[in-house]
Amino acid sequence: MEGRRRNPFELTDESPVYVISVAAQLSGLHPQTLRQYDRLGLVSPDRTAGRGRRYSARDIELLRQVQALSQDEGINLAGIKRIIELENQVAALQARVAELSAAVEGAAATMRQREAQVHASYRRDLVPYTDVQQASALVVWRPKRGE
Repeated sequence: MEGRRRNPFELTDESPVYVISVAAQLSGLHPQTLRQYDRLGLVSPDRTAGRGRRYSARDIELLRQVQALSQDEGINLAGIKRIIELENQVAALQARVAELSAAVEGAAATMRQREAQVHASYRRDLVPYTDVQQASALVVWRPKRGE
């Protein structure tokens, strides 16, 4: 995607397009609940110039997740906020690991390339040295007496 420019009108999961009433309907929650979640920092939608809330598809999914954790699992809102923070931290760390893995792989490829260049530069007119096996016989030298 490096060579292509992104269409500024292309909608993604991050595009803030839903007003609060539509977001409430899509998530199955009351608009006042969405306002409360925003005040608590659980789900923070983008804002328009007039300060109106605009929710993305990702925000809607997060609202559903918050509702499921609260209703199905019985987790309080403070606990849900911490879970969301930890999930975001894990995602950021996973992205960093992927970035560092790519950097390490790039460095390893460069090292292999340089190693191949060094091997290619060896002189070919030299004979490789091989270690000669020595006999295990013991020779004792005794000088002659009287000489």
